[in-house]
Amino acid sequence: MENTYKDEIFTKRVRAGKRTYFFDVKSTKSEKDFYITITESKRVGEEEYEKHKIFLYKEDFEKFRDALDETVEYVQGKLLVHAEPGTTEVVAVREA
Repeated sequence: MENTYKDEIFTKRVRAGKRTYFFDVKSTKSEKDFYITITESKRVGEEEYEKHKIFLYKEDFEKFRDALDETVEYVQGKLLVHAEPGTTEVVAVREA
């Protein structure tokens, strides 16, 4: 039976200003398991990039997603106060 798995199975690129984020699904060396890498890439020169990588294993997917969702909801709901609708002004407010 031919093995159809490869090291990199899926990738999603998100461009965000000067940074680019890559969400990659990769197979393990045995090709029987999978994990996600999240890479932040930032240009620091003409052809030079600074990269930071997080490895996320399947047993932690739900915990990671729950923590990320909770953190984003907290920031959007409690720390960011938007000015008049249609403006881009954002004011950060900290709780005591």
